[in-house]
Order: sequence, then structure tokens, then C-alpha cells
Amino acid sequence: MLTKIYGSAVFGVEATTITVEVNIDKGIGYHLVGLPDNAIKESNYRIAAALQNNGYRIPGKKITINMAPADMRKEGSAYDLTLALGILSASNQIKSSEIDKYIIMGEISLDGSLQPIKGALPIAIKAKEEGFKGFILPKQNAREAAIVSDLKVFGVENITQVIDFFDKDALLEETIIDTRAEFYKSLDFPEFDFSDVKGQESIKRCMEIAAAGGHNIILIGPPGAGKTMLAKRLPSILPPMTLHEALETTKIHSVVGKIKNMGLMNQRPFRSPHHTISDVALVGGGAYPQPGEISLSHNGVLFLDELPEFKRGVLEVMRQPLEDREVTISRARFTVTYPSSFMLVASMNPSPGGYFNDPNAPVTSSPAEMQRYLSKISGPLLDRIDIHIEVTPVPFEKLSEERKGESSVEIRKRVTAARELQTKRFDELENIHYNAQMSTKQIRTFCKLDDASKELLKNAMERLNLSARAYDRILKVARTIADLEASEHILGDHISEAIQYRSLDREGWLG
Repeated sequence: MLTKIYGSAVFGVEATTITVEVNIDKGIGYHLVGLPDNAIKESNYRIAAALQNNGYRIPGKKITINMAPADMRKEGSAYDLTLALGILSASNQIKSSEIDKYIIMGEISLDGSLQPIKGALPIAIKAKEEGFKGFILPKQNAREAAIVSDLKVFGVENITQVIDFFDKDALLEETIIDTRAEFYKSLDFPEFDFSDVKGQESIKRCMEIAAAGGHNIILIGPPGAGKTMLAKRLPSILPPMTLHEALETTKIHSVVGKIKNMGLMNQRPFRSPHHTISDVALVGGGAYPQPGEISLSHNGVLFLDELPEFKRGVLEVMRQPLEDREVTISRARFTVTYPSSFMLVASMNPSPGGYFNDPNAPVTSSPAEMQRYLSKISGPLLDRIDIHIEVTPVPFEKLSEERKGESSVEIRKRVTAARELQTKRFDELENIHYNAQMSTKQIRTFCKLDDASKELLKNAMERLNLSARAYDRILKVARTIADLEASEHILGDHISEAIQYRSLDREGWLG
């Protein structure tokens, strides 16, 4: 007897429906075709034990299973439940005319319990697009899949629940989520708040500018100056995510299996990989392509602590994603694109000893050692970072103050107002939402200067020997500073402040 049942494969951040055809005929054997990987090939052992332990069996006949389309590589153990139900249906151990109206996915343990899968959200989106009645999957993934409206989502704990649903008309509890209520959960009490930061007013101002325009920023200062503490608080002042951004971000995290027992992600991600990370782990890829850290940071913040400690080759692969805001992984058999629109926040010591710009500590590194240390970061990468700012240790008087600083909620109000101005400005432009995304052509259109500002910028460019890309960065940052003041025009003060935020371009740093 031939039975068709449906699963799904995730490729990149999109899903493709997989038709699982199970045919049982005279003879003996188990034949699984359609480019399955080893995890799928081993599924017959898990399925046999699970069925045996729950009162069912794999028939002693010739079983042929085809996973179509046959030219697409299938991977992972999430097809266990699909294959098991297909075998039971084809061998008449369960009878149901409804089994082909559902997407069915889940990894089976030997006792028949189900383990969570990856990519439940993109699978659910595809199931709705193709008109399936519902999606049956492990309970741990049910809230994630239930984000998709107009699709029945049933989270189950054991294979017997699924068998009884199809064979005995047993009821399964449908998982229902109010997506908008999930999205609009209160975010007014962030875990890390700027009110906890003592002193560092100029750095807070930089972080506010960076958040308002989506600018990349690097913090340069000695150990203990507060670089990591400030970076962790940046997401708390970023504008709340839109519903589209939340869905996009949740989909990426779903693909790598990081949304277990969760619904919609309504907070911007903050990723902080260790400096020993490989280039594949950072940008994504591998034999079976997976999103890397830069894609997991999409719509959020990627924090690279101690930037010169990262391998130079790892940092260089970020150059293209920083410009294009997406990363394309090309191999002989596939090409996949992941979104990677993130804010880069980096930190570094100013010298190998760490105390070059600390007024209270002696400089112990020679000029040659400092040059070798700083040259670990390439000029082209630094040019893609809009704001360079020095962080100095907080004096005792500031640390001992009882008064709290301005809260993240208050700062975020100003940042959100500036972003709203940018949204209106770029309303007619596709894929441009804030100042950091402007191309050279758009900079010429939206960042016009008067004669005095042009002369000021010209003198700075000549004196600091800035590159053309640094020139564009200064204009972008100046535009954001003007937006924070609700100024239609970029003034000399805005240009002057933006020029100050190019510390690493000054003579004595990289010269």
C-alpha cells in the first residue's frame, strides 16, 4: 500500500515542503531514498524501538520510502515522526483520510516521547502558504509555530497522542497565541539599564548617537573602564522592534533551535562571541548551512570584546556583511543568503599593556609593540565603523555618588524620536530605514552642508588624512546628531562633534 505524508526542510531561513512516500510490498527490506543524511538513515532504529514500546511494530515486509524532491539534501532527526506515521498508515495500523492534510515533524526517543526540532517557525509559515490544515510537532516548539495565524498548531509529547488523533479521533490541544499581545509585552524595565552607569556622560552620549542612527561603534580604553558594561546596555536604548523585525529575528533563531518553549522574540538580540570563534561560526555556512553570529544578531547588537584578539581572517569576512547587511554563503551545490543587519559594537585596549590613554598609568609598550597590536585591525574594517570613542576610568568621586544616572527608558524616547524622523525621510526608499544604511548617493542628497561646515570638514580631512569612506561616516553621524536635535539642517556644531568620534584616525593611534 502507498501512503503520502508531509514534512518540511529548512534551507537558509525558508522552508520547503517534503513529500514522504511510503510503499509497503511483498518481500523484506527497508529502503530509504531521496538524499537523506545519516541521522535520517538511522531513524529506522529509533522508530522500531519507539513503536515496539508503544504497542505497534514495523511490518516485516519490503518498505520503500522516498523523500521528494529527491534532488534536495535532507538532514536531521526531525523526520522521525513523519516516517513513523507514514509506515503505520501504509501498513494499515492506523486509518485516516486526514493524515495528508498536516505537516508532521518531530524527533522520536526510544520510549516514543518527542524531542524538539529546529526551524518550526519557517515551517509553519510555509505550511500556511501551501494551505495545510495544521502542523503537528513537539510541544516544546508549539508556541513558536503558533505565532503563525490561521494554522492549527498541535504540540504533542508522545507518538501515541498523534496515533490516537488520526486513528481514534482523540482530541489534541491546539496551541493558540495572541501574536500582537506577545509582541507588545512591556519592555520598560530592561535587565541592563544606563541608570546604573556612574559618570561616563560623554560615552553615554556616543551610545545614544549610535543607537539613534544605527551606527557601528568601537570603544577604546584600559581594562576596567566600563566598555563591556556600556555595550551590554546598548540594546536597552534601541527603538522597540517592529512586528516585521520581530518575526524576521524569531525566524533566524528558530532555524538554529534557540526558541524552545518561547513565542515571539520582542527584544533585540545581543550576541557576544568569544575571540576564538571561527569565520564559519561568525558568518554562517558549514556542510549543512546554518546562520552564524552575525545573522543571530540581525536587528540587534553584535559585541566583539577585545577586537584585536580575534583572528584577522575572521574579522575580514565581516567587511561585506557590514556593507550589504546580508551574507551570502556559496558552495558548489548551494547558495544561501542570511540577513545580517546588525549594529557592531567593538571594544579594545589602546595598547598591549592596556593603559595608553589612561592619565594615571605609565605607558609600558614601545611604539613598535603598539603598532603591531593596532595593525591586527585592518583599515578597511575600521572605516566601516562610524564612531571611535575613548573610554577612560571613572574617578572615585563619580563611583561613590548615590544619584542615579538617566534611565534607558528616557534615552530611548529621544532615540525613537530621531528614528521616526529618519523613517519619514527614507519613506520612499526601499530597504533604507535609518542613517547608517545610507549609500553614497543618499548621503549627497540628505547630508548637504553650508559653506562654513564644508570648510570645517575639509580642514579635518586634510589634517587627519581621512579616507573617502571616513568622510561619508562623518556625514552620517552628523546627520544623526542633527536628528537628535530635530534640526532639518546639518550645522557646524554637528560636524565638529562627529569629527571628534574618529579617534583612531588621529595621528599617534594608527599613524
